Formats: sequence, structure tokens, C-alpha cells
Amino acid sequence: MPGAEAVPRAETSQALDRGIRVLETLAEASESAGLTITELAGRLGVGRPVVYRLVATLEDHHLVSRSSDGRVRLALGVSRLASAVTPIVRSEARPVLRQLADEVGATAHLTIAEGDEALALVVVEPSWTDFHVAYRSGARHRLDQGAAGRAILAGRAGRTGVVRTDGELQAGAHGLAVPLSVGVDAPVAVEASVGVVSLQPLDAGSVGPRLERAAEALRAVLR
Repeated sequence: MPGAEAVPRAETSQALDRGIRVLETLAEASESAGLTITELAGRLGVGRPVVYRLVATLEDHHLVSRSSDGRVRLALGVSRLASAVTPIVRSEARPVLRQLADEVGATAHLTIAEGDEALALVVVEPSWTDFHVAYRSGARHRLDQGAAGRAILAGRAGRTGVVRTDGELQAGAHGLAVPLSVGVDAPVAVEASVGVVSLQPLDAGSVGPRLERAAEALRAVLR
């Protein structure tokens, strides 16, 4: 873009980078009670005084909170930021899922991992079929049930390819999904899957390539 100036990597903010790492570390922590300053310092590989300053700044912006025993956890400010981003993701993902749903003739969905659950972030039903599976965005189920959740677990284990399930979440429903993991060079790691669910058996050989194309397009949305 004319007039745009690239920012060299050396000029990026170390403090901002560390602050984001604090948030990511708290998000990834399995301890529901939060982490102590010492535990955060150990996981980040920095001194406790640095962590104290980072936590104080994040606390001022309501992104983290400290309990009476000094443990640090994510605060509601993070939820407000996520809530602002979610409509944008849904808006950009919907055309991709619309094309997938109409090509396959089945309900298409973008599903993300949230804790131990699979959350249907965006659901699009086909526009031309008389009968199809209907469920709402925001629906949740265990990660080890349904093609969407199982595809997320497959991606977590480093496996690729189409995952198939039949009747696991709804009697008579058939699902196909592929992992859609976004990480490494992305700002925030995202565990997700893209899939379709139908009242008729689905042919993985013909639907699989369509799922992979949709996954590639959706990775750009989630980065």
C-alpha cells in the first residue's frame, strides 16, 4: 500500500508481547483458581518484578484480576474484547459456510474448542433442500462426541483428514468434519473444525475436498 511503512521486528514492543503472553498463559492454564505471580514468572521465563508490573497494567484495564490470595486469573474485560470480535468472525465465515452448505446440501458449521466442549460458532443451513439438520449457533457438546469435536481432537493430536460420525449427537444424523487449527504464526492459537451434518449418509471422497477448501478459507478468517 502506498505510503505504508513496514515496522521492523526489532521495533515491536517487548512489554506488549509479554503482556499478551500473560493473557495466553492464563487462558491455557488448566488451574481454574488461576496462577500465582511465581508460577507466571516460571512459565514466561521472566523475573517476578516484571510479572508484577505486567499484571498491574492488565488489571488496570480489567483484563486480569487478583484474588485475596494473590492468584491471577482472566477478568471480564477479556470477554468483552472477545464479544466484540465474534460478530466479525461470524460475518466473514458465513459466506464460506454458505457455499459449503449449498454445494453439499447439508448444514455447515464452524466449531471451536472452549474448554472441554465444542462450541458451534457459526451454523449455516443449505438454502435449497427440503429437509436438513437444524441446530443453532452457540450449541455445545463434548469434544469426544460428534464429528466436529472429534476433528478438533484429531487436530490436537496432529492428525489430518476427514472425521466421520453417525448418530452420535442426533439419531439419524451423519457428520463429516476436518481439523482447522490456527497457530504457530497466528496471534492467538485457535482449535477449531469445519464440518457438515446431514440426514443422509455423506460421501467422504467427494465432500472431503470441499471441507478442506472451506478450512483453508476459514483459517484466513481466524488469523
